[in-house]
Amino acid sequence: MNKTLLYITVIVIATCGLIYELVVGALASYLLGDSITQFSTVIGGYLFAMGIGSYLSRYIERGVAQRFVEVELAVALLGGICAPVLFLTFTLTDLFQVALYGSVIAIGALVGMEIPLLLRILKDQVKFKDLISQVLSLDYVGALAASVAFPLLLVPKLGLVRTSLLFGVLNAAVALWSTWLLAPLLGNPLRLRIKAVGLTVLLLAGFVMGDRLTTFYEDQLYADDVVHASSSPYQRIILTRGKRGFSLFLNGNLQFASLDEYRYHESLVHPAMVRAGKVENVLILGGGDGLAAREVLRYPEVRSVTLVDLDPVITGLATNYGELAKLNRHAMTDPRMRVVNGDAMQFLTEGGAQYDVVVVDFPDPNNFALGKLYTTGFYKLLKKRIAPDGVAVVQSTSPLFARRSFWCVETTLKAAGFWTEPYHALVPSFGEWGYVLIAHEPPARHRPLPEGLLFLDDATMASLTQFPPDMGPLPVEVNRLNNQVLVHYYEAEWQRWN
Repeated sequence: MNKTLLYITVIVIATCGLIYELVVGALASYLLGDSITQFSTVIGGYLFAMGIGSYLSRYIERGVAQRFVEVELAVALLGGICAPVLFLTFTLTDLFQVALYGSVIAIGALVGMEIPLLLRILKDQVKFKDLISQVLSLDYVGALAASVAFPLLLVPKLGLVRTSLLFGVLNAAVALWSTWLLAPLLGNPLRLRIKAVGLTVLLLAGFVMGDRLTTFYEDQLYADDVVHASSSPYQRIILTRGKRGFSLFLNGNLQFASLDEYRYHESLVHPAMVRAGKVENVLILGGGDGLAAREVLRYPEVRSVTLVDLDPVITGLATNYGELAKLNRHAMTDPRMRVVNGDAMQFLTEGGAQYDVVVVDFPDPNNFALGKLYTTGFYKLLKKRIAPDGVAVVQSTSPLFARRSFWCVETTLKAAGFWTEPYHALVPSFGEWGYVLIAHEPPARHRPLPEGLLFLDDATMASLTQFPPDMGPLPVEVNRLNNQVLVHYYEAEWQRWN
């Protein structure tokens, strides 16, 4: 028996096991939102199931080597098809969560059996203390390899469907080569080899067709035709074309529709631009699609615009994808533009420059990673970067559909020391949408609106600050980094509408 190859087997099965866990967690967060909850429940369920599998392995008393190979085949099958099956369940049925946690328990239990069975196979070959230290050390090495490769290489290059199928192939390969490594313990391994080869071929075929499978699922998810689909280390990016024009979705959430996005972006940008003392230096946080920048660049006084967006894939599309570049009027290639791909909080922490106008255009706070960008800690950093006569604006979700969330953002800005002026506008694709204008002191109006706007004029802008009773203020808590109450408000409110 070749112990070196068996140790390599340990690394491979550990890597595969963690990859399946990460695939299911990421897929759940893509489709259901709230990544902290999804990853927490998936990881907790998976570890619990591994414990069950480890316990159940004690009842395997005969044919341990054969059972090990059969477990590998089962893991290869269930792990390999987990992403395509879960996507299919989500698009065609109402049983997604049943399938999600059923997959977690089944795969976790099988993975939990692997190491105990392998230890029993090796117990007569290696001293016990060396066996435990070597096998567990290699198990952790495999887990490290998976955790690094998953966000940096596998998701951006392969996507979730092809990643799960690829590692299913690896698990099937482990089963196949184990029939030779463990041949003396298997008796007649031919049937196992045939099963392993057949499963490998099946999963390889799925891997080759992975892009077609993903396209099929996404065609079912989106009402309009999908014209572009890609993955970055941060999100799934979909562009569609249909009745609402040209639309962008990130992790399944609509970011804009070209039919009415001008209403959102004019309302976001111009109330701040007309009331800032100067508009020479502008900072945009988020807004990687270039549409907020388009509105900022309408003002001839603007000398420089710094756009900070985490995802280079988004800013790359805004620069190079023809239809999106046309929609943003090629703002990303304007000589006044500087694009920084990085974390907005880190950008505010590291620099010292102040800006005349700051446009904060982050996605809604539907998870804790985004929720930190709506906290008093973030807003106090922002306050230092706004010039004394400067003005900023924060997109603040819907005061109608997420009323408590909207006023939580406004209350948090006040707690950070800002003067605030909340306002709202109707954007048909989103409904009533909210913003909060902020400054060190109440700003006067310094300049007229630019020509050529489709939605805003002076009368319309004056009406935006009027809130009817069903969108008026509510008592809410301040959103702080250690409580992230805004994320809980947001999840509870939007759940009513989904």
